[in-house]
Amino acid sequence: MPYRRRSFSQMQAATESIAVAPASPAVERPPKSRARMMRQYDLVERVRSYNPDTNEDLLNRAYVYAMKAHGTQTRASGDPYFSHPLEVAAILTNLKLDDATIVAALLHDTIEDTEATRAEIDHVFGHEIGALVEGLTKLKRLELVSREAKQAENLRKLLLAIADDVRVLLIKLADRLHNMRTMEFMPPASRRRIADETLDIYAPLAGRMGMQEMREELEDLSFNVLDPEAYAVVQQRLDALAERNRNLIGEIETQLSKNLAKNGITARVFGRRKAPFSIWTKMERKSVGFEQLSDIYGFRVILDDIGACYRALGVVHTTWPVVPGRFKDYISTPKQNDYRSIHTTVIGPGKQRVELQIRTEDMNQIAEFGIAAHAIYKEGTGSPNERLKHESNAFAWLRHTIGILSESANPEEFLEHTKLELFHDQVFCFTPKGKLIALPRKANVIDFAYAVHTGVGNSAVGCKINGKFAPLSSELQNGDEVEVLTSKAQSAPPSAWEALAVTGKARAAIRRATRDAVRDQYAGLGRRIVDRLFARAKIEYADDKLNGALPRLARTSIEEVMASVGRGELKASDVARAMYPDYKEERLVRYGAKKAAAAKLKTQPPHPARAASVIPVRGINSDLPVKFAPNGGAVPGDRIVGIVTPGEGITIYPIQSPALKDFEEEPERWLDVRWDIDETMPQRFPARVLVHNVNEPGSLAQIATVIAEHDGNIDNIHMSRQSPDFTELTIDLEVYDLKHLSAIIAQLRAKAVVAKVERVNG
Repeated sequence: MPYRRRSFSQMQAATESIAVAPASPAVERPPKSRARMMRQYDLVERVRSYNPDTNEDLLNRAYVYAMKAHGTQTRASGDPYFSHPLEVAAILTNLKLDDATIVAALLHDTIEDTEATRAEIDHVFGHEIGALVEGLTKLKRLELVSREAKQAENLRKLLLAIADDVRVLLIKLADRLHNMRTMEFMPPASRRRIADETLDIYAPLAGRMGMQEMREELEDLSFNVLDPEAYAVVQQRLDALAERNRNLIGEIETQLSKNLAKNGITARVFGRRKAPFSIWTKMERKSVGFEQLSDIYGFRVILDDIGACYRALGVVHTTWPVVPGRFKDYISTPKQNDYRSIHTTVIGPGKQRVELQIRTEDMNQIAEFGIAAHAIYKEGTGSPNERLKHESNAFAWLRHTIGILSESANPEEFLEHTKLELFHDQVFCFTPKGKLIALPRKANVIDFAYAVHTGVGNSAVGCKINGKFAPLSSELQNGDEVEVLTSKAQSAPPSAWEALAVTGKARAAIRRATRDAVRDQYAGLGRRIVDRLFARAKIEYADDKLNGALPRLARTSIEEVMASVGRGELKASDVARAMYPDYKEERLVRYGAKKAAAAKLKTQPPHPARAASVIPVRGINSDLPVKFAPNGGAVPGDRIVGIVTPGEGITIYPIQSPALKDFEEEPERWLDVRWDIDETMPQRFPARVLVHNVNEPGSLAQIATVIAEHDGNIDNIHMSRQSPDFTELTIDLEVYDLKHLSAIIAQLRAKAVVAKVERVNG
């Protein structure tokens, strides 16, 4: 997560007026140096403490196998390499995971770094453990060009491995946590790279899985590497405040417990300090100083059942004043990572703000350990993933994210989507039928439409928020009811929507729809060019015949061939030769002869055979990639010709345009085109006029008035002084047709301030 770095002096200037609670332990951290490695019986006892039926023989065999496999290998610190998988296993015992996960943790580096093979692990420990170890091994076998692509591909591989068994994620997170704890022996550049990746991917992923304790430790360890000065200042302030306000914390805990007990509510109350990285990012996000933070510490109230949670809330709110806008009920509306709790802030003893989190014991377990807290590894039927589908919203998010893999054009695009999904807090909105849609904060109606369905997003043309019409770019608030208005006439969204969308899903869908629309335009143009050539050559075209010629064109589909022709990457004559090897291209007439022919044919109707091969032009909003001559445009009524520009489509020029001389030596780029205008839906087309006017006050106003009175639209004006008495105006207009343009020019010539008017032919 990006954050601005503040100087040491800025942090020193912050005041020390905030009370904090002593930090509670997160996932158990080992001391910096160990007297000895954990022994076999230590590991077995740790597992037996939460699983009396553990398979001791399996754990012992895995311990010995991994120790022998790693042999004399050492880490950068000089410690035996086996100490690393052993500590990873220890972290997972804190999460109370099953035997297979603990064994896989012990073995997770054996295939990659030792002589062990998947077949051998399957034989000794079984297929389930072998699959877990191989899933982790695959993550390391990546050699990509860019750092961003490598990070993205690592994440893709990780999520695909999770699709087979979510325990791969738990082992990988524990692996990353131990590496972060022991990275002081690595080169500085490596430390920063790993810390960056941890802060970008692994910490938010742990948070998405509801594993807040692990997320906080990963964030703090990364923060300490990336900005040690800021980390030290925040930690120093926290330690000083904790020491100075120790009595106040105890007083708040005691008062809370007594008030709840008076009302017959049994609760466990304890204070907890926020982590340095969390405090720093809040300061950055809100642009406030350390002294302005009011929720550095909070209190958890743990109760027996949900009913007790709401009764406790009533006691708290009737005992102390509530801070407005600081109440959130995640029990009735859980977060996507399964987090459930009631949040409220009150003005407690000593006029201090007290942030409370009220929850049951089960909710507290899920808040700390996330998906690892679900009863998914106890005796039962079905795979862990199958059971998670019914119990965990966090796993539902994972499956949704994995589904995006097939839709991403490249690793960086996928990484962008996943980072957005990992980082954003949520806002909850509803469809008119009452379906709940969870979106990141700052999301708008475009994001909502794509969250409902990609088809709804692509065809969205308007919306109603809480029954009132609103722009599609409107930012959504909690509780909004959103109705998306769609139109079958819109098959693809405007490309500008990509800049408006907040969610990765919406951006990816807009990019995909835009790419498809452009490809369809080029394919449509290519098909017309091919049909035109075949009609002129009087040879038969059939998709079946082209399908057989695809290998000769080095293309995989007919659509790809047509799109390549439309983009100018492939000639229509190449398509004809691939289908008919004996085909000989006719000699095309060049510009000079074309112009002469145009002069002769000006008053003659087109020949029926030629008319069939002419491509119709409907305007800039047609289904073809069309644009008009850059220095003068073209309007209906002009005799026109099309020039194919590779990768851009067709540019339409008036036949009298001097710019056509530049294409005399490229006859294959010329296309016969004609206007195809719908009289019921008039469109404006670009034209340019050159006006020489008398340089006197009000002359420009007179010219603009003439154009406006005749329903012309001025798109751009450029002025240049030719002499003290005259000014030359180059005016870009939008008009309906040649008749409309001629009428405007005639009216301009009638003005006394106008010396000369002429049309510019681009």
